Amino acid sequence: MTASTYERLSALDHSFLLAETSSLHMHVAGVQIFEAGPLKTSGGGVDFDAFKRRVAALLHLAPRCRQRLDWTPIEHHPIWIDDRRFAIDEHVLLTRLPRPGTDEQLKEFSAEILEHQLDRSRPLWEMWVVEGLPGDRFAVVSKFHHCMIDGALGADLLSILFSPSPEVSADVPEPYHPRPSPHAWELSRDSWQRWVDMPGNLFRAARQFSRDTATPWADLAAGAGAVGSLMGWALRPASGSPLNGTVDARRRIDWTFTPLDDVRAVGRAAGCSLNDVVLATVAGAVRRFLIDRGTSADIEFRIAAPVNTRRSGEEKLPGNHVSTWIVGLPTGEEDPSRRVAAIAEVTRELKRRRGGLGMEWLTAAAEWAPAAVLSLGVRLASGPINMVVTNVPGPSFPLYMLGARLEALYPVVPLLQESALGIALLSYDGTLCWGFNAGHDLLPDLGSFVADIDASFAELAGAFGVHTDVAPSPPPAASKPHRSSPGGAAESLLLSP
Repeated sequence: MTASTYERLSALDHSFLLAETSSLHMHVAGVQIFEAGPLKTSGGGVDFDAFKRRVAALLHLAPRCRQRLDWTPIEHHPIWIDDRRFAIDEHVLLTRLPRPGTDEQLKEFSAEILEHQLDRSRPLWEMWVVEGLPGDRFAVVSKFHHCMIDGALGADLLSILFSPSPEVSADVPEPYHPRPSPHAWELSRDSWQRWVDMPGNLFRAARQFSRDTATPWADLAAGAGAVGSLMGWALRPASGSPLNGTVDARRRIDWTFTPLDDVRAVGRAAGCSLNDVVLATVAGAVRRFLIDRGTSADIEFRIAAPVNTRRSGEEKLPGNHVSTWIVGLPTGEEDPSRRVAAIAEVTRELKRRRGGLGMEWLTAAAEWAPAAVLSLGVRLASGPINMVVTNVPGPSFPLYMLGARLEALYPVVPLLQESALGIALLSYDGTLCWGFNAGHDLLPDLGSFVADIDASFAELAGAFGVHTDVAPSPPPAASKPHRSSPGGAAESLLLSP
């Protein structure tokens, strides 16, 4: 008789289930745009069957994609079990835009996809192949529940699903043999044993901690300081802004891109990191947006910046392995060079003080917290911030799907309570791709904010004498009128073949 198999979700993974509401869906998503190439059919569509076979042939490399949620009795903790009824047709789907399709229609369709919650009785992911784009292109709109993956693992999935070579190979899916699910008595026994073993496990963890560090007392002090700093943020709510408010289920999706060499050149000239340049660009865009909305830009505007905590050799670990920095953006600073200098100073201090330790320690402690306490922590976590900005390194070379070249990919981060905008970035083949996820009603002028991102980077590059093809625009004037009508989405700029 084959033994049953299951895996408990970590407290961090569980938190993304608890954070989900009827209007806030916890999807890590993306829009990938391809040249059709050899996948183009005689009727102008896409060889969907070949695409689906390719995905099916690779699922054994991503086991979570064939697992579904279940819950333990008594403590009601989520676990992963193999889905005995898994069907690829429920997860890889085909749709078409009305011909001739436009990028604006693709953005609207992507928003509609993200407005729907994933079915928790199935594996928590979908991939929509979208035909009908002009120029012999097609798109893939993918979404994975955040309890499955974080941004870094999402980027790693690209290396599984897509190939660095345009060569087309035959794909034969491996036989799928789901493992038996555990009985309720097994889960109850294991849960009881887990609590019985808790004192010993805590002692062993403390002993391992003392062995792994040469300066245990200094590390304890750093961790305690990081937790205290995090609690200090939580006790002081972020300033209100037009980018914050009650968000309903409807979404707006948009994107843009920046040449990666230009971003690096600004970083070298400013003596800071690529992430610092990104945050300074966001700060300048928020400043422009607030002034254009008739609001003071001199506010305490905070962003949460996820930080990957995987160590070397842990790149493919399933689930979430992230901590968080909370960074105040100097939106009140008019000079772009001083904005980036202020951000670089903050991030250097966060690195020095190991600012991510606070969230790591709280996450570790949450492994032993009841679901009700964890749920309260999730609600409190979104209070101190105005926005999430996440930047994930991606492949520096072109990728292909059965010979179809990936032109661009735009990541999408889920929204948090009272946060009407989330920004995700992923570098790909010499380009920094920006994806924007916004509440439909609170940000009818999302396209204007995207234009502010482009203008902010051009202003920053100009301040350091870096030439960029991103068109500059004048800085905002405090007397500018409020944008009273929805702005059109910025033109979609795709990488050339």
